[in-house]
Amino acid sequence: MKILIALALALAFATASAEELYSRNVVMPVIGNNEDRITNGNTATVGQFPYQVGLSLQLNAFMSSWCGGSLIGKEWVLTAAHCTDGISGVTVYLGATVRTSAEKTYKVNKKNIIIHPEWTPSNLRNDISLIKIPAVAFSAKIQAVKLPAISNSYSTYAGDYAIASGWGRISDATSGVTKKLQWARMQVINNNECATSYGSSIVVPSTLCVSTPGGVSTCNGDSGGPLVLESTKVQIGLTSFGSSAGCEKGFPVAFTRLTSYLDWIKANTGIAN
Repeated sequence: MKILIALALALAFATASAEELYSRNVVMPVIGNNEDRITNGNTATVGQFPYQVGLSLQLNAFMSSWCGGSLIGKEWVLTAAHCTDGISGVTVYLGATVRTSAEKTYKVNKKNIIIHPEWTPSNLRNDISLIKIPAVAFSAKIQAVKLPAISNSYSTYAGDYAIASGWGRISDATSGVTKKLQWARMQVINNNECATSYGSSIVVPSTLCVSTPGGVSTCNGDSGGPLVLESTKVQIGLTSFGSSAGCEKGFPVAFTRLTSYLDWIKANTGIAN
């Protein structure tokens, strides 16, 4: 039996206020204001992930949601399409370890958001978007992450270790987004293994999956955040979806595979390695 996927994807939170947190488009809503994080992860030190971006996404006049992202250039943030789809604007936090205590903050309206033209919510294909921001000055706390080089062929990364980071939940029993940035070391698995949980119509070549032994996983609030190869510090994925059964249940977590979108990123931003 395939595991149900939490659409949009048990990973982004909508908020009526900073303290009243609700899940957006998930199977079971969650309420609370606990300090939550990547499940069973580690607390980041100041400047450890200078490419990490926080996104407060405006849904309407009364509600917002939280996602992660990565800085890929002085004017560009990379995140998930399911985070930016349908929003009216976004506040971008750069250089933060404590979630809303950023070195730099920008308010961006929806005309500066580029969602992949083939983003399909029904099957989660092409879950990637770009946000253009005013040019930011790099510092010890604000740096762009490296992207893979454009090539004719790429590694699947299966067996490699990568680092995920974000301000998402700490466990299935708690709710809310954390104040302090969290991170976890995760191992990439092959897509055939991942498809045993989600099916081959969901897990496609542009999907990248990691295992979650011991309940170490991305979770609600981590959407759009980076997955960076441990050995080279190159970003290889962005958080897309997980199992609706829960973040700590041991099912794989899926990311958008960046090597499938390097030409699209270059066409829209001019950024390429």
